[in-house]
Amino acid sequence: MKVVLLQDVKGHGKKGELCNVSDGYARNFLFPKKLAVEADNAALNELKNREEAAAHHKKEEIAAAQNTANALNGKEVVIKAKAGSNGKLFGSVTSKEIAAEIKNKLGIEIDKKKMSVADIKNFGEYTAEIKLYQGIVAKITVKVTE
Repeated sequence: MKVVLLQDVKGHGKKGELCNVSDGYARNFLFPKKLAVEADNAALNELKNREEAAAHHKKEEIAAAQNTANALNGKEVVIKAKAGSNGKLFGSVTSKEIAAEIKNKLGIEIDKKKMSVADIKNFGEYTAEIKLYQGIVAKITVKVTE
């Protein structure tokens, strides 16, 4: 019997998958525990609609990430930091500070965890990479001044 799983079922499949199980297993275990429904036309149509909606949402996320990457690529962020007498910074410039400056200057909110940047402990220019989506990376220049 073909069934559409409503929950993950060990050994048979994940939620939303169509799988083939024995009639007794479906009637005595899956249906009473509401783990699956019979794969009739309505259930198959609902499954198809859910898959199309998920694909549509993924396309929208990719497009939004690409737009953000286009807005960020090549931009420069200036961060002012305090320094000692020898020209070294007190502490370092973190990705949290860079993300806050991007939000202030460009109006784009970035998660600090998705940003990779080398340790910034001196004045100068550095390149930061921001991973917006799988395969979509934006590069910005971080300029540290006094």
